[in-house]
Amino acid sequence: MSSSGALRHTGGAAATGGNHTPGTGGPRGGRARRRDVVTWVQRGGLSSVVFALPLLLIFGIFSWWPIVRSIVMSFQKTNLVGDPTWVGWRNFEYVLTDPDLPNAILNTLYFALLALVFGYPIPLVTAVLMSSVRKRKGLYSVLAYLPVVVPPVVAVLLWKFFYDGAADGVFNTILGYVGLGPYAWLSSPSLAMPSLVVEATWAAAGGTVIIYLAALLSVPDELYDAAEVDGAGIWRRVWHVSMPQLRGVLLITFILQIIGTVQVFLEPYLFTGGGPAGATQTILLMIYDYAFGRSLGGNYGAATALSVMLAVFLAVLSLLYFKLTSGWSKS
Repeated sequence: MSSSGALRHTGGAAATGGNHTPGTGGPRGGRARRRDVVTWVQRGGLSSVVFALPLLLIFGIFSWWPIVRSIVMSFQKTNLVGDPTWVGWRNFEYVLTDPDLPNAILNTLYFALLALVFGYPIPLVTAVLMSSVRKRKGLYSVLAYLPVVVPPVVAVLLWKFFYDGAADGVFNTILGYVGLGPYAWLSSPSLAMPSLVVEATWAAAGGTVIIYLAALLSVPDELYDAAEVDGAGIWRRVWHVSMPQLRGVLLITFILQIIGTVQVFLEPYLFTGGGPAGATQTILLMIYDYAFGRSLGGNYGAATALSVMLAVFLAVLSLLYFKLTSGWSKS
C-alpha cells in the first residue's frame, strides 16, 4: 500500500473510529461535561443557587402565586368563604357592561393627564434649579423629599383640612386676601379632581426630584463649562447639556408615572369616596367597590376580572412604549 493510501486509510479510521469528540456523547464528551459541572460548583454556582432559593420561594409565594390566583379567580364566582363556582367569561362581561365603567375610565385618564401636566415637569424643574444652586443643596434635598416621608393617609387628611370649602378654610382664607373665593374644592365636580392632583403631586414629587438630582449631579462639569465658554445661557445649558443626560431617566419616570396615576386609589377614596356625583370615581375605586362595597358577600370575581384587564392594559402599554422609544433612548 502506498503511503498516501495508508494515510487515507488511517484518516478514515480516525474519522469513523470509537473515539468521539467532546460534546457528542462519547467518553470525552462525558468527561468534559463532568468537568464543567465540577468547575461550576467550585466557582460557587451551587452555593449561589442555595442562597437564591429562599428568595425565589418567598417571591413566588407572595408575588407570583397571588397573580396566578387572581387570574383563576377572575373566571370564578366566589366570596372567599364557600366553594368557588366556575363562570368563565361572565365576570368580564359583567364588568364591560357596567354603566359606571366608562365614567371610571374617563376619570382615571383625566387624573393621569392632569398628573402628567403638573406632576411631570415640576420635579424636573425643581431638580434643575437645585442642581444649579451652589450652597445648601443638602437642605433643599431634605425639604423636597420631606412630603414623601409624611404617611400618605396623614397627608390626605391634612390636605382635606386645607380644602375646607367654608370661607374660613385654609386655602379659601389665603385666596380671600386677594379677593378670590371661597371655593368648594372637594364638593365641586369641576374642582374635585384637580384638587386631588395637586395633593398627589405634592406628596410624590420629592422622590422624583431626588432621582433627577442624582442624574444631574453625575453630569461632568466640563460639559457645563464648555457650554458656558461658548456663551450658552442657563436655559440653553439645561436644554443642550442636562436634558440629553437625563433622557433615559425621563423615559423611565414617564412610564412609571403613567402606571402609578392610572392606579390611583388613595386620594379619591379618602378625599371624596368617588364623589361628588361620581366626578372622582376611578378604576381602582371601582375594583374596591366590587369587592367590598356593592354587596355583603363581595363580588370578588368581578373585582379580579377588572384588575386583570387593567394589568393587561398596562403591560401592553408598557411594551408599546418601550418599543416606540427604544431608538430615541439610544440615539
